[in-house]
Amino acid sequence: MTAETMEDVASAEPWNGQDSSDSDSAERRRYVLRRLRRSRTFVIGLGIVIFWVVCALIAPSVTLYDPYTIDPSAALQAPSTSHWFGTDDLGRDVFARTLAGARTVLIIAPLATLLCLLGGAVVGLVSAYVGGLLDEVAMRFVDVLLALPVIVAAMFALSLLGSSLVVVIGVIAVLFMPVVARTVRSAALAESEREYVQAATLRGERASFTMTFEILPNILSPLIVEGSIRLGYAVLTAATISFLGFGLQPPSPDWGLTIAQQQAVIQIAPWSTFFPALALGTLVVGANLAADGLRQALLRD
Repeated sequence: MTAETMEDVASAEPWNGQDSSDSDSAERRRYVLRRLRRSRTFVIGLGIVIFWVVCALIAPSVTLYDPYTIDPSAALQAPSTSHWFGTDDLGRDVFARTLAGARTVLIIAPLATLLCLLGGAVVGLVSAYVGGLLDEVAMRFVDVLLALPVIVAAMFALSLLGSSLVVVIGVIAVLFMPVVARTVRSAALAESEREYVQAATLRGERASFTMTFEILPNILSPLIVEGSIRLGYAVLTAATISFLGFGLQPPSPDWGLTIAQQQAVIQIAPWSTFFPALALGTLVVGANLAADGLRQALLRD
């Protein structure tokens, strides 16, 4: 590269990774929004997720019973006008506990997803930008984590650290970080070869500035899609570890824990497990549908 060419690159405006002007970027955003609005997959999935978010927010005001109150005299009552979803083996209202369970899962899954995105983005960006020995060491560590079965690793970690809400969120986040780091690293490696990154380097920008304000904004699409996918997995993982007894503990109305507790009476009171299982299934399906719609809109060929 000649001195004149280096000067031209150094003085060039940073390339945004998709378009070269603000108007083109705005048109790209409008195009993505149109595709999302027209995507039945995304609209249905987002609608299901929003439905459960609303249920979690309004649960205390729409339920007549406290989800933790035990009433032995009302145990195992079938669904009725008094108890819409029936009662469990301790006489607790299943409807109230199902809505309350939405609050726990919608705290755990989004926070765990956000943490895994932050951690994975940092590891992936630094690994791709710095390269060399650091990249090799980081990726080998990522490979080790990826080789671990998620549920088994979560059970082991929770048995050592406890099963509080904070610990559950942290464990799920750490276990999902390697996948996000791989995705970010792959996208960042491609962006690192772009002219706007070379221009930032020639201007003498710090590595942290280049990664945060030059590369990261241009790999948001795969990062957003990965986050939406991880959200569905986080919901299912949280429910699974609770079902196995390593997650949240009684008297939590967590869906996975409720299913585990009520499976002993499933033959005589199937409603006590059916409704929490239905809630869990619909939320996971909704998150996956929304993720698929995002992927189709953002990662077009």
